[in-house]
Parts: sequence; C-alpha cells; structure tokens
Amino acid sequence: MAWTEETSFQQWLEDFYPVAAAQGITRETYAQAFAQVQFPDPKVIAKANFQPEFKSTLWDYLDARVNPRSVDMGIKMRQLHSTTLTRIEQQFGVRQEILLAIWSMETSYGRILEKESRLHYVPQALATLAYADKKRSNFARKQLIAALQILQSGDVEPSGLKGSWAGAMGHTQFIPTSYLAYGVDMDGDGRRDIWNTIPDALATSANLLEDNGWQTGKTWGYEIIAPDNGIQFEGQTKTLRQWTDLGFIRTRKRAFPRPADKAELKFPAGVEGPAFLMLRNFFVIKRYNNSDFYALAVGLLADRIGGGGRMAQAWPRPAGALNIDEKFALQKCLKEKGYYNGEIDGYVGKGTRNAIRLVQRLNGMPQTGEPDREFYRYICK
Repeated sequence: MAWTEETSFQQWLEDFYPVAAAQGITRETYAQAFAQVQFPDPKVIAKANFQPEFKSTLWDYLDARVNPRSVDMGIKMRQLHSTTLTRIEQQFGVRQEILLAIWSMETSYGRILEKESRLHYVPQALATLAYADKKRSNFARKQLIAALQILQSGDVEPSGLKGSWAGAMGHTQFIPTSYLAYGVDMDGDGRRDIWNTIPDALATSANLLEDNGWQTGKTWGYEIIAPDNGIQFEGQTKTLRQWTDLGFIRTRKRAFPRPADKAELKFPAGVEGPAFLMLRNFFVIKRYNNSDFYALAVGLLADRIGGGGRMAQAWPRPAGALNIDEKFALQKCLKEKGYYNGEIDGYVGKGTRNAIRLVQRLNGMPQTGEPDREFYRYICK
C-alpha cells in the first residue's frame, strides 16, 4: 500500500483498532485520538529515512552538548528550580546535576519544546511509522498502544500529546512505554505532566534512574591517566585500588574517594585519547540512552554544572580541527558578517556548514564546509 493514499491509511487505522481494544483502549479514546488525523505525517517519513550528512566524532558530539552555553544554562536552571531539585534528590537519591544534564541533552532545558515545527502529534507519528516503516513497525505499534493508554488515563489532552517523530515526549523525552513505567506526578495535581510541568519531568527521569540501580552519593566515573600499556586492560572491571596498583592515576593527582568501588576501563576515543574508569552509575545513565557518547556527555556536563572544571586531557582532534571555544567564535564571526543566521551554540551542523560553503564559494575556495583552523583564521581575521 502506498502511504500517501488516504484511504489506505484510514483502513489501517480501522484495522488496528481491535489490537488497541485488546489492550483496553475504548472506541471513544481511539476516535478522540484520531479525530483530526487523515493522512500519515510526511515529516515523520522524511525524518525516519534521513541519513546524516556526516557522522559526528566524539569530540564534536561533546562540544555540541558540553560547552559554556549548556553549563551556564544548567547553573541558572539549578538556581531557578532549586526547591524542586532538592525534593527530587531527597526522594529518589539522584544527584540534581545529573537530572539537569539529561534535561539539557534531551530538550536544551525545554527550549526545543517551544519550537512547534520540531514537534509531532504522537498518535499520528507512531501510526505513520507503524503503517509505513517496516523497520520500526513493531516498535511503533507497541508505542502507539502506550500513547493511547496515556490519553485514556487523562494525564494529557490530545492537543498536548506532542513529541518527536519517533514518539519521545516532554522535557526529558520519554517514549510512551517508559512514561507509563516511570511517570511521576511530582507536583501532586493528579497528572503526570512531563510536557508542561518541570517537577514531573525531572522526577520521572529520576525515577527511571533509581529503578535501574542508581547508587546514591556516588559519581558516574573518573577521568584518568593510563600507563603506556593501559589499552590492554580496556573493558576489564577491577576495584579502583587495583587500577591504581596497575598505574592508572586520577587526573590532577586526586585520590579516589572509595578505592573499593568497582569500575570498568574505557578509552572512548581510542588509545590516543583520554581514559576513564566508569562506575555503576555510568551504566545506569545508559538505560536512558544506550550510548557511551550520551552517558559520557551527561556525566561531564553534570560535573561542570556542579562546579567542576574542564577535562584535564585533550581529545585527539585532527590537525587543524577547532576546539569548542573556537567553534563558538567561528559562528559569531560568520553571523557578524552576515553569512549565518542560526544560534551561536558551538554546534557545527547543517546551518554552520552551509555558511562556511557560502563563504568558500564567494571567495574561490574549495567548498568543503569544514570548520578547520585555516578557515577560522580567514573569517575571524
């Protein structure tokens, strides 16, 4: 069936109702959910099929997420929501800076939710994927049932059931099944409102982490300096005392506060890059998003929001590559000269690369779109 045919999609919706009904969804809820839906969401199909122009390296990934802007915003949000964060930390045992870092990573402290063009009506988005995307059909069908259960529970009106193209919802981006499992009504108004109520959203994240084994009072990991032969131990788990005996030293000559804690050795950027000893909480963060990049970014950002300094060691960037401060400066120069109208956020994405290509084209340079140091010196001279 062609997904662009309204009759085919409408037939799919009708055929899916018995599946929803078997999970307790009433005909009234189903009709309410799809009252304004006639077609699949074409933007969901486009996003599902999108292939990134370039794959981000670890340092580029971290630059876009752990930078002066995200740190400053985190500090402001900690002050603004201090009472809420303290209550959540006391109830769930999760360090408040970790919750702020997750909030930053997921929706830039809620700013993405203000961009209506980035949001999708969740039942339509999930029905679109279930109908038109074979790879994601099973996932989408399961999430669609959960979204209908959320609607039927009364936690949110249909008009408020907005999320990403794949159904992630609210300030801290929960897919419907995870929302049902971990949703918290922190403000006590009778609804688990992760879309509009920051206490509910942050408490829901804390609930997920606690339920998956968060260790209160402990950190996520340590940046370390590895001995010359350290790479041979990558992936192994030992106590911090044992790692110390093997020559692994915490940066800035700091001691490990609990030498009996167990940690796994990781070289996230390879042997030429910094090494880390990851504790249990690192792997709990991965239950939120199963990516080492993600968990490392959350940990580093949380530490910075909490008053910690930058990493002691540099990432093995290629010769001529810009660091995060230079990326901010590059965007500022491009904007001041009229080539770039996006945000100055240190993220070298499509908009920044197109601006670089424009300058290169106008000045007879190879149109690479790459933010290297030679271009930086040219545009910021």
